[in-house]
Amino acid sequence: MVENQTLKQTPLYNYYREQGIKVADFGGWAMPIQFSSILKEHEAVREKVGIFDCSHMGEIMITGPNAETYLDRLLTNDVSKMQDYSVQYNLLCTENGGVVDDVMLYRYCTEEFMLVCNASNTKKVFEWMKLYLVGNVELKDISEKMGLIAVQGPSAEMIVQKMTDTDLKNISRHHFLVQQTISGIPSILISRTGYTGEDGFELYVDTKKTRELWEFFIDAIREIDGLPCGLGARDTLRLEAGLPLYGQELSEEQTPLEAGLNFAVKLKKESPFIGKEALLKQKEVGVTQKIVGFITLERGVPRHGYNVYSEEDQHIGVVTSGTMSPTLHKGIGMALIDEAYSKMGTKIKIEIRNKYIQAEVVKKTFLK
Repeated sequence: MVENQTLKQTPLYNYYREQGIKVADFGGWAMPIQFSSILKEHEAVREKVGIFDCSHMGEIMITGPNAETYLDRLLTNDVSKMQDYSVQYNLLCTENGGVVDDVMLYRYCTEEFMLVCNASNTKKVFEWMKLYLVGNVELKDISEKMGLIAVQGPSAEMIVQKMTDTDLKNISRHHFLVQQTISGIPSILISRTGYTGEDGFELYVDTKKTRELWEFFIDAIREIDGLPCGLGARDTLRLEAGLPLYGQELSEEQTPLEAGLNFAVKLKKESPFIGKEALLKQKEVGVTQKIVGFITLERGVPRHGYNVYSEEDQHIGVVTSGTMSPTLHKGIGMALIDEAYSKMGTKIKIEIRNKYIQAEVVKKTFLK
């Protein structure tokens, strides 16, 4: 166990202590890397179901008559096109186009939204949003009052459905319902979202009820050999799904266009947004570097920070994320490289422990 009590704790911290689950410092939070083994937890999510403690994520409520207009000014995606009770992937950018954070935006109505941000960025995002606050909009950081449990995998719907009268088939992908009851626990927000590439749900629950809900799910998933999962499996799962991680594929030094997130940048939307001019200019001239996916063609596990070379031994970039894929049984990863080498099928080399490993540029969605 991490003994440093200065680390932030989720509502499940005492559960981890009582169960002897090791935790590590993750961006200032005491979080489990694994409960059993990363491989077993990864496979449980791909084949059956796994549950994750995501209570470290930040939640910020945005309310008021001008909430939609304010968010459209702040975010790169088109907030005005959202349906009520839908969820949108979005980005906060600096004036230079660098990414302050990538976030999920929950829309209740034009006057009420919830923004979910990365745990280590919560304070930064809240202060950033305050800088651009306008009249008739109120911000409230509710992170300390909110627990979050993710239930992911092909059996996720079956497991959750057993515990609620809510017809989960009425919640389509990237939509949510509020004030739902699960196993007698009221006022839960059920969202059909996730970070694993699998179908599943994210359950926002009162901090005081998080452990109770977690233990209900521990009992439920045991019946089908599901597993509680830590951050290790969460990382290999999101990488197989080609999903970016802030601090690796995203930062204030890189733009969403370089990260290949053009789908979330609406340069033609009616509302101008922070960073638009820089991104518009970059799109016109073209990016000089780009995040790409790759697979290794030889034995070797690529890791964050490893150098990338062309076939002519020219240094062209760096690995941002890498692992041995538990599903594909080969090295996979993402790298920030010179745009000239980003075409699908381009042969590249990864330097792993002073040895060059052959690799190939592929789509980032490794499982499709």
